[in-house]
Amino acid sequence: MAGTSTRRWFGGRAEGQRAEAQAAKDAAAAAFYELDTAQRDLRISIETITAVDDSPAARRAVSDFEALGRRIDEVSDRYITTIDAYDLDRDDLEAATATRARTELAAAKDELVRVKGELDRFEDGLGPLLGKAETQLARLAPAVERARQALLAASGALDTARGSGLRADDLAARLAALAPELTRLNQGAGQHGVPQTLERAERVQREAEAVRVEAVRLPERAAETDHRLVSLRTRAQALTTRTGQVDPVLSELRRRFAAACWQDLQHVPEQAAENVRQAELKLRDARTARDEQRWADATSLLSTVRALLNTTDEAVSAAGDRLTRLNAVQKDPQQEIDRTRFAIRDAQRLAMTGRTTPEPRHARPLDDAVGRLDRAVTALEGRHPDYWHFLTETEEVRRSVARVVSQIREERGTH
Repeated sequence: MAGTSTRRWFGGRAEGQRAEAQAAKDAAAAAFYELDTAQRDLRISIETITAVDDSPAARRAVSDFEALGRRIDEVSDRYITTIDAYDLDRDDLEAATATRARTELAAAKDELVRVKGELDRFEDGLGPLLGKAETQLARLAPAVERARQALLAASGALDTARGSGLRADDLAARLAALAPELTRLNQGAGQHGVPQTLERAERVQREAEAVRVEAVRLPERAAETDHRLVSLRTRAQALTTRTGQVDPVLSELRRRFAAACWQDLQHVPEQAAENVRQAELKLRDARTARDEQRWADATSLLSTVRALLNTTDEAVSAAGDRLTRLNAVQKDPQQEIDRTRFAIRDAQRLAMTGRTTPEPRHARPLDDAVGRLDRAVTALEGRHPDYWHFLTETEEVRRSVARVVSQIREERGTH
């Protein structure tokens, strides 16, 4: 009976140690599983980052993850070695062996938990990089789809424009140039990289949309070009008629006024006729460009025509305006004199407002203006007065006075 009692005691002790060792084994296995799962999940995060980001911070994260991987391999190897070293299911397992197994398995579990903690802290630090990468990945599929839809819309708009009789060859060439880009988009980010694919998708969408807008506007642009051709041709014909009326105006100016009043206008008839001739040549070129549907060339030529006609219009109008103004001042120069004197007096009153004496920098130019006006009036007393000089002089006097008024108001507004 004593021997039997002794065997039961040892057996009971061994079973207790076996149970504790098994519990330690189960705890270590759970820690190993948690570490392995966390590493797998984190590897997916690292792959997400590297697919999108090639910055120094991203490369450093990859390097740190690889170092952690080596640390995980070390503790995992020790755990597996410990597991392999003990068969806790053996019938003859001794209590001392079970105790060693429990101790080593507990140590392996603690090491696995410590490394899991390092992994968790590393994962927390990846937050900004991972968030940025996930944002870009979330943008990827919609961006590619928008690019495809933009290409489809551009193709449809181009077909509509061609259906109305417009060739749109340049737009077709631009759209065809995007076909290789669509192929690369279809190949996916795995082959070309997420940032590059995003950039490509956005560029394709932008360029396809530009083609679509131009294709939609093409019929309107053709109509505008036709309208401008007709309008500018009519204007050129009208200017041809008006140019023929400049010579009688010049003749009257020569007969009634001093040479200084009209000498600068002598070139107007010849220059106007040459401008109209050049405009008509450009109009023919613009018509050819329009017929060939070279819209940019047609637009450029029509802008040149408009500039030529504007210059001609101004020159032709200047001759008639000169005669009108000279007639008025010859008939009644006092109106121009009074107008200028009023401007001077108004400025003088402003300069004296709130003061007993004006500022010299204001008074001096106003005194000069009075002197210039007096000299201009005196010059009219000659036998053949230069009325044009008188008009330009009074205009310049009023401009100088206006500058003084502006200066006074600006200074008082500042203070």
